[in-house]
Amino acid sequence: MKPIREMTIGEFGAFVSDHLKKHEIGVVLSGGSCVSIYSHNRYQSFDLDFIGDHGAERKKIKQALMILGFSEKNKYFTHPESEYFIEFPSGPLAVGGESVKEVVELTFSTGKLRLLSPTECVKDRLAAYYYWQDRQCLEQAILVAAENQIDFGEIERWSKKEGMIEEYRKILNVLTGGSATS
Repeated sequence: MKPIREMTIGEFGAFVSDHLKKHEIGVVLSGGSCVSIYSHNRYQSFDLDFIGDHGAERKKIKQALMILGFSEKNKYFTHPESEYFIEFPSGPLAVGGESVKEVVELTFSTGKLRLLSPTECVKDRLAAYYYWQDRQCLEQAILVAAENQIDFGEIERWSKKEGMIEEYRKILNVLTGGSATS
């Protein structure tokens, strides 16, 4: 297997995810690391946010990660051979006020990784933009939309449900790379 220090963020995430799965701990990757994967590192994150499935207890997660050589400091897990760090935000897996509708699985040489679909990733980034005016997250949503097939009808439906349809209409043209009309 590839040395940990040489793994990409996707390979590292799959390595960790597969190991946790062997210990009956299911996780889904969310956040900026999904942007890194979907933008082919045009945006680079070093923080992997895994949301645990029901029953993914922190004590069990910690025990499983320690087998691989991870250590815990504050709320993060780090490995001495990696620049990436792992966090386990509390669930449930949601974007804004709604449960995530689509999780995909990608296969890497190091294992399989469950993560937000590209559309859910864009919604995740837009939630930060909508609610905290985080322009960097809007830029991340644009990067993901530029390189992946996105269901803009779903994003429009979700934006309306979140009470952000006017904001969505303002950014639609830039989000779609100028290929949409409002």
